[in-house]
Amino acid sequence: MIKRTLLAATAIVSLALPASAADPDLVVLEWAGYDIEGLYADYKAKYNDNPTYSFFASDDEAFQRAVSGFKADVFHPCSTFVEKYREAGLIEPWDPAKIAAMGDIDAKFLGSATIKDDQGVWFLPFDWGATAVAYNTEQVPAEDVASLNVFTDPKYQGRTSLPNSSEDVWALAYLATGTTNWTKVSDEQFDAAAAWLREAHKNVRAYWNDSAELSQLMASGEVLVGWAWNDAVALLKEEDFPVGFQREAKEGSSTWFCGYVNAKDGPGNEDKAYDFMNSMLRADAAGVLVGELGYGHSNATAMSGIATEDLDAAGLGAANAPILAQVPKDPALHEKMLQTFENIKAGF
Repeated sequence: MIKRTLLAATAIVSLALPASAADPDLVVLEWAGYDIEGLYADYKAKYNDNPTYSFFASDDEAFQRAVSGFKADVFHPCSTFVEKYREAGLIEPWDPAKIAAMGDIDAKFLGSATIKDDQGVWFLPFDWGATAVAYNTEQVPAEDVASLNVFTDPKYQGRTSLPNSSEDVWALAYLATGTTNWTKVSDEQFDAAAAWLREAHKNVRAYWNDSAELSQLMASGEVLVGWAWNDAVALLKEEDFPVGFQREAKEGSSTWFCGYVNAKDGPGNEDKAYDFMNSMLRADAAGVLVGELGYGHSNATAMSGIATEDLDAAGLGAANAPILAQVPKDPALHEKMLQTFENIKAGF
């Protein structure tokens, strides 16, 4: 199922078109691969229709589409982008009284004023996961991925892949240079991470745009080591590919969480947007999300019922190493990271 949804979505993303002309009263700007009926099952049961989806491959792409005038009722950004949507005047708060599972959302996802303040709840956390080292266990010795410097090792020149996402590559670069909190980054820490990223760039065969692309690069043998999300590893495991997911490199790994924002002046029906969110946040959706995409769910009550072995298999278990949490940060730092990343990819 993972392979079907992600590979199909990859083709659609390139066209920047809706996956299907479904319910015209609910348009969702969504990550590729998330149009899984088990997640919005209650919505489907009530309306006998699917949401109309339009897919994207990165937060930067989604935000640019939104700020350029793309009309949707619900957007699915990661937490680090919520401030950008707020500053651009693109969203309005959710009414928590209309969210049945509001009390079950893990409180750790609601701690930022960017997400929840005296005006309301601007962001409904939904999914979370890890970004760590995926590697071919038959060709890459375990000791090589014991450090994130595998990405700068000349031995792997032309055999690595990094995400085409400033958030994820900077999480890697900060970790590799000893920074585990990006809410407080000095000029020296930024410069050290940028210098490391320039070295890592020399080994990159391709910057992947979605997990299906990374899994294909690794399955073909072109890439031996990638900085990956959980679902890329799940895709490869489903195909019995010899893949490891190293979250305990000595410098650490990264975690992130994403969710949904309520678009201001959306073209559809506001009640349907709430029905969609209630379906996505219900307890039954947690097992679907873990099983289909390998990601955790924000519903803490539901996640407490997921077996430890299933969490470990998905790469969601505890990691005995530093963790950089991709939480909201200074928008000015984000822009600096984004521009520097673009310069590095261009060879500057």
